[in-house]
Amino acid sequence: MDRKWKDQLYEQFARIGKCLSSPKRLELIDLLAQAPKSVDQLAKSTGMSVANVSQHLQTLLESRLVRFTKKGNYAIYELAELAVADFMVSLHRLSEKQLAEIQRLKTDILRHHESVECIALEELMERMEKGEVLLLDVRPEDEYAMGHIPGAISIPIEELEKHLASLPVHKEIVAYCRGPYCLMSAQAVQILRSKGIQASRLEEGVHEWHHYAMHAHR
Repeated sequence: MDRKWKDQLYEQFARIGKCLSSPKRLELIDLLAQAPKSVDQLAKSTGMSVANVSQHLQTLLESRLVRFTKKGNYAIYELAELAVADFMVSLHRLSEKQLAEIQRLKTDILRHHESVECIALEELMERMEKGEVLLLDVRPEDEYAMGHIPGAISIPIEELEKHLASLPVHKEIVAYCRGPYCLMSAQAVQILRSKGIQASRLEEGVHEWHHYAMHAHR
């Protein structure tokens, strides 16, 4: 009986593992960790067809990792639990620690942004408290509205150049986006620095900040 119970238990755990075996489904989860999105929005962000996105979302639904609500003719998807986003942060960290290929890929892509300086999350928090830096969230507005690092202002990356005049010239700007594997923040820093504005990049995103805040208050 004990063996049968364990077999059934691990079979259920494996349901989640099988669901996460697709790179595209992992990307969909990362996007939904930022904010609820429609199938069309997800298709545009991932370069997949609407049909393929729908098929992957159905698999995620069956494993209860996402849920959806109807808004008119549209289905709006979101993560079923915040724990799913927390799991993805842990997966990213474990994968980066264990898989040298991930470090190589990060190095290769960041080589195109060699002039971009990074700031550590702890240092950022200290400097924000002193009023030394302005934190800039360059994700889409819906993602900022869903959740952002306290004190950040929202200017989506595609609108940054037309809002440059509104940014303070006496403070360093720190840009962040969706986390370690998102390059919108690096692009923002390059735009800012090309206009003579002191700027750096925060590698972490909202969910990494949540992890930092939780551990900092223990």
